[in-house]
Amino acid sequence: MKILIILPNWLGDAIMATPAIELLAKHYPTARFTFVGSYVSIEALKHHPLCEKAVIDETKKAPSRLLATYKLAKELGEFSFAITFRNQLHSSLLLRFTNTVVCIAKSSWHSKLLLSHTPKIEQNKHLVEQYSQLAMIDTDAYDGVSPTLKLHIKQNSFTKPTLGLNAGATYGSAKRWYPERFAEVATAFSEEFDIIIFGGPSEVSVAKDIEDKLIELGVNNYINIAGKTSIKELCQNIGACSLFLTNDSGPMHIAAAYQIPTVAIFGPTRYKETSQWKNEKSIIVRKEMECSPCMKRECPLGHHDCMKMISSQEVITALRNIQH
Repeated sequence: MKILIILPNWLGDAIMATPAIELLAKHYPTARFTFVGSYVSIEALKHHPLCEKAVIDETKKAPSRLLATYKLAKELGEFSFAITFRNQLHSSLLLRFTNTVVCIAKSSWHSKLLLSHTPKIEQNKHLVEQYSQLAMIDTDAYDGVSPTLKLHIKQNSFTKPTLGLNAGATYGSAKRWYPERFAEVATAFSEEFDIIIFGGPSEVSVAKDIEDKLIELGVNNYINIAGKTSIKELCQNIGACSLFLTNDSGPMHIAAAYQIPTVAIFGPTRYKETSQWKNEKSIIVRKEMECSPCMKRECPLGHHDCMKMISSQEVITALRNIQH
């Protein structure tokens, strides 16, 4: 049974779609998946044992995205059914152009016009639950319970207890706690834990700020691998950490997939929709603000109090609480 799955673009969102994919795999034991998605989503999810094809969607770069989408659909061919986790016109078009009869997407003007199954999914619940409900909409098998996040990448192992730091957040600066405070927290744990500084290519400078502060504070048992790892290596290394401190980000969901004890710092985003899914040892540190969640890339009021008011000591205490 051939199933086409259009993955979310963001790394974290793609990982939050993994419970829905596991539900599909369980319900359709003969399934063979074709994944289409962004580079980061494909790199994270292409290792699924039922994935027979993984395609990076580069239609956005084409002179005519409409034509490129049509060509991609014809290359993919027809499927038993298809689903998109994106709420976007060209993903609806891609499904339609494959000539697949049963095509599933969240309700929107374009999906209702182009596709066969377009349920209205309530947004006042976790994104994992939204994706799971969408994936199972054409069955009677979903009981409202979504499994844990799942990455089919074997984690590394470290010889010493390790605290991972992820101070980046690709969406924007409003989601980022401060590098010097990450360093202060790491210093408090540096006698018990080695330190690894994570980050993507766009977060190298933030990671360097943490490194500089650690040096200033006399900490030398750290490594900075920001911008130096593939998505697979990022998953392998986060999965080997003993503790993890992160902003609301893709790596936060990687840690949840491996059940790494994690403290996540939330500011302007909807924590009830995108927090760590079913991570048994996890704490959210946040401040209730009149202006949150603003969902802005940068603080629209200029004060960034949702992050400024979170102290290093508060985060140290949270990490101590989940350490054992």
